[in-house]
Amino acid sequence: MEIILASASPRRKELLEKAGFCFQVLPAGGKEVITRTEPSEIVEELSYQKAYEIKQRKFIEEPEKEFLIIGADTIVAMDHKILGKPKNEEEAVRTLLSLQGRVHQVYTGVTLIAGKETDFRVRSFHERTDVEFYPVSEEKIRAYVSTGEPMDKAGSYGIQGKWGIYVKGIRGDYNNVVGLPVPRLLYEMEKMDL
Repeated sequence: MEIILASASPRRKELLEKAGFCFQVLPAGGKEVITRTEPSEIVEELSYQKAYEIKQRKFIEEPEKEFLIIGADTIVAMDHKILGKPKNEEEAVRTLLSLQGRVHQVYTGVTLIAGKETDFRVRSFHERTDVEFYPVSEEKIRAYVSTGEPMDKAGSYGIQGKWGIYVKGIRGDYNNVVGLPVPRLLYEMEKMDL
């Protein structure tokens, strides 16, 4: 069964490689449509859209071949407000200032589509991790933002990068904050007999 990661995220790619997966990267490029309001439901909905887009493409190209398609999406939320990727440096600074000394949540939704065109199964799930940072001065936040690292990341930070030194605590899966809850992924794959 050929495994496809329906994401361009280098962090997800790295996590799957570390877990020993042999896979192909084929990012979904469709427009994201959000119809839900709860962060946990939003990430499942978006992960499904990504996996389904690649399913449509691959099943049409090779209808008799078996695939496992992994779609994933991560969002950061605080007080039920979604903190997306920053549009500019000032927004990144504002976001990081708002996270100081407070617990926020990172949700990753994953959808697995396994099988071939005429016989496939779908499973969607999400993982939540609570994260808290030590208080950080605005000067240090601006210095971090000036590196460019937070500009393509939900919540304006990468826990695996330079910002990780300010983490006070995590409750849940660290990999989930990076972008893919690998232990949960393996568990769900076992439940699907994959």
